[in-house]
Amino acid sequence: MKLFRSLRNRLVLSHILPVILVVPLLVGMLVYVLETRLLLPMVYRDLAKDAHLMAEITSDQPIFWMDGRISQALVDGVTPYLSGRVSFITLDGHLLAASDMVENGSASQLVELPELNNVGRGDIVEIRRGAQAEVFAPVFDISGKAIGIIRVSTRIVTVSDELYQLRFLLGAILIISVVVGIILGSAFAVSINRPIQRITNSILAIAKGNWQSHVAEAGPDELRDLAQAVNTLIDRLNSLEKARRQLLANLVHELGRPLGAIRSAVQALLKGANNDPALSNEMLTGIDSETVRLQRLLEDLAGLHDQVLGSLELNRVSIQMDRWLVTTVSSWESAAVEKGLAWKVEIEPSLPEVSADPDRLGQALGNLLSNAIKFTPPGGLVTVAAKSLEGRLIISVADNGPGIPLDEQGKIFEPFYRGSHGRRIIQGMGLGLSIARDIITAHGGEIEVESDGNSGCRFTFFIPVLNP
Repeated sequence: MKLFRSLRNRLVLSHILPVILVVPLLVGMLVYVLETRLLLPMVYRDLAKDAHLMAEITSDQPIFWMDGRISQALVDGVTPYLSGRVSFITLDGHLLAASDMVENGSASQLVELPELNNVGRGDIVEIRRGAQAEVFAPVFDISGKAIGIIRVSTRIVTVSDELYQLRFLLGAILIISVVVGIILGSAFAVSINRPIQRITNSILAIAKGNWQSHVAEAGPDELRDLAQAVNTLIDRLNSLEKARRQLLANLVHELGRPLGAIRSAVQALLKGANNDPALSNEMLTGIDSETVRLQRLLEDLAGLHDQVLGSLELNRVSIQMDRWLVTTVSSWESAAVEKGLAWKVEIEPSLPEVSADPDRLGQALGNLLSNAIKFTPPGGLVTVAAKSLEGRLIISVADNGPGIPLDEQGKIFEPFYRGSHGRRIIQGMGLGLSIARDIITAHGGEIEVESDGNSGCRFTFFIPVLNP
């Protein structure tokens, strides 16, 4: 039904339903409990008390069972003090005396008696006939012979009867309750619907490309959490959009330089530079170095793709780290020497085995070595060290190039961060350290940076070993 599609209508209905459905059910249950557990036991207890009293009075006075006028006089005298109508009945069921004239109108009137053969002195039999409650008590003489029956009866005024008398008042209360429920339900519905509507509008704005408007975090805790989640989504989308624009700008910048250099070299070769072997070799070497630069750029972009997917897939194998490190580090030594850098390797012998992806781990270490070589000026020193301590493999790459300012050290692992002008992070796509961090984290490790902010920098990462 369209009526129930709206959250507001459902909230209003939730305040009315207890009044319309639950309250009558509760009243019915309460009436049943009161009548069966409280009212009827009290009525029969009072009737039984009166029946026992009349039986005691007449048990030693057979005259009351011989003369109807005497018994009627007794009944007329005690009726105002009893809780019900009293009747004297003979053993064969004839009415001898009664509290009202209708029953006393015919001395031959027969009364329907219950089974009393097994009822002894002091016992009673309870019977309910419609709205009439009756108790019967046999009366015995001194010898123990039954001489008559006392009946005490009354009409039960039920709780339902009392409620029926108050039907107009109860109806007015019910109507007022429904109206109050509608008012309260509407107020609560509006207070809940407004923040939900704001969140909905914000999500629709996001779907249309407007990622700037935040949602006010108001209302119940659940809606505050929802609004906070939407705001987090908006911030994340804004961050991704900023990263996308930064990526495009970096790509244009980083692709432009090598492609421009390659194009210039090709144009020179086409115009005859290839006739000079020395010049031709120099240009081809420059083209090769620029293609290597482009290759590393593609590797960084591949790492960025893994970051976007949210997780790195590792092909773990058991690696003997001392042999693997020697092989991996040696490939970077020629680049350092070619630039005129001092190269120092301090690898602790007999390093333990590590469960790792050799290609991924090599990529992370290569990014650190590439940065150290790139930012260390000729004549500087690059140091690679590795050791095992307390169940972890510790690998560090240090250089004495420009330092990293203290206020930037917490940002250098963010994608596309390139640092302030004139410092070491200003070059490149700003992805190398971010990718290295993700690879090391995927291996269950950590990475940290040390720098005094002026000169020199040390990157250290820790990964767990197989058998510490």
